[in-house]
Amino acid sequence: MRLIFIRHAEPDYERDSLTEKGWREAAALAERVRRWEVDEFYCSPLGRARDTASLSLEKCGREAVVCDWLREFDAPVTDPETGKERLPWDLWPAYWTKVPGLQNVDTFAETDLMRTGRVKEEYARVCAGIDGILQGHGYVRDGKMYRAERHNEDTVVLFCHMGVTFFILSHLLNISPVNLIHGMFLAPSSVTVVSAEEVREKEAYFRCQMAGDTSHLYAAGEPVSHMGYFAKILRERP
Repeated sequence: MRLIFIRHAEPDYERDSLTEKGWREAAALAERVRRWEVDEFYCSPLGRARDTASLSLEKCGREAVVCDWLREFDAPVTDPETGKERLPWDLWPAYWTKVPGLQNVDTFAETDLMRTGRVKEEYARVCAGIDGILQGHGYVRDGKMYRAERHNEDTVVLFCHMGVTFFILSHLLNISPVNLIHGMFLAPSSVTVVSAEEVREKEAYFRCQMAGDTSHLYAAGEPVSHMGYFAKILRERP
């Protein structure tokens, strides 16, 4: 079984849609998606994801199931320095790398920072959402792996967002989302693929085959957007 996560194309956050470049990215993506044999499409309810999906769905003559749990991960926490609400990612390295609990999939949601918001509850909701899809295809969560009750080679495509993709991957791969969020970047319109491996009968585990692939943009001569990549290079004056 294959899960394909697609981050929305370059966003216009103010209008919750796409920029002109984003629409070009979505068009290039659609040329790629139309060649796939897809069993089911799912989509976030947010405009930027639905707009991205629209061109691919039109090319394929298909519709997507809209799932609220696929919206961008929505669980603000209280910033320990400012006292203001903020998203539970893009933390200072000097902070999160020194909190061992944040780096463990079993404990990250129980840390002081995450407990200032509904991170645990939202994470559970997202995990239940993806597990519901997998169960419908014969893969039932069993501890930290899956029980393959019905082997298949189905392909499911999910149009969503970078943050929620990392939280889903955290659940599938048993890696803290804090490590994934700070150690990886998924460019707008990029493709991430995870597949179930059944190395023993009835036992399945997911392996990431591809993360943040943008080959469709290179094929179309469209530059890769760095929207959502916040690192800044500080240079001293000569």
